[in-house]
Amino acid sequence: MSLVVKNLTKSYGNKVVVDHLNFEMNGPGVYALLGTNGAGKTTSIRMMLGMLAKDEGEVLWNGAPLTIESCNVGYLAEERGLYPKYPLMDQLMYFAKLRSVTGDEAKKRIAYWAERLELEEYLYPGKAAKSEESAPRRRGFGVAKKAKPKLADQLSKGNQQKIQLMAALLSDPELLVLDEPLSGLDPVNSDLFRSIIREEIAKGKYLIMSSHQMETVEEFCTDITIMNRSKAILQGNLNEIKKGYGRVKLHLKVETDITGLIEEQGIGIVNEKEHEYNLSVTGEAQANRLLASLMERQISIITFDLREPSLHEIFVEKAGESNDAV
Repeated sequence: MSLVVKNLTKSYGNKVVVDHLNFEMNGPGVYALLGTNGAGKTTSIRMMLGMLAKDEGEVLWNGAPLTIESCNVGYLAEERGLYPKYPLMDQLMYFAKLRSVTGDEAKKRIAYWAERLELEEYLYPGKAAKSEESAPRRRGFGVAKKAKPKLADQLSKGNQQKIQLMAALLSDPELLVLDEPLSGLDPVNSDLFRSIIREEIAKGKYLIMSSHQMETVEEFCTDITIMNRSKAILQGNLNEIKKGYGRVKLHLKVETDITGLIEEQGIGIVNEKEHEYNLSVTGEAQANRLLASLMERQISIITFDLREPSLHEIFVEKAGESNDAV
């Protein structure tokens, strides 16, 4: 299977919001679509999924146009969209039916994901009420009231997000599109979402992820496109992109102030705090010269970590360059 996006373009009047976007996935994995606010990421995703008309371009799945008939797609939108006043179970059964999952199979899948996403108390409130039913009787307070089905607006933002992820997964999609999947989640639920994403990757799924959380993208994605002002400004394999920069970021921690020594060697200080420095070097040779100077002066070194730039650092550099050029 393969996913190919060719010359995807969208304008509103004279404003181009996506300008001839191209990328492809020739095998399972995670592709990251990144960009500044308003860069065109969500518009691109909506055009890919047929939710928004394209001005130009095409999106192919196995060489044919991508449609919900040709590809089993799951989509977690950035703008969450549950019906606030309808029971959650009814909504999930409806969403499952839209993806041709009906009856007992839909109930089975909902039950699985309810447990996996720790949502059973909201989807099966009767179970919790039944387990507590005998306690009021023993205390002489009468029979507990029958639990009512939960509505979407009775859930926290994070739990609503879990429900929507469940809806995206109910059809066991081949292609899973996640637009800001971790936005607004607490650390516990963020780790839960990460574990589910890892499981989907292990199953050989194709994932498109858009996120401002660069550490998350770096954890999962092999290939990326960075967009800014409607255009792709950097594309390719993330490891190869980082190798192209070389090992130019140095994290250094010592037990005394060495600011003067660093400046003498022409090394840029990104930030510093209590004898801990993040430095920008030209490469291994410059870093090794600094190390030799520290050892010569018998300065105790706690940390000396020379590395490639992070995706966050690359993103800031490239997006900044693009804005400066405008």
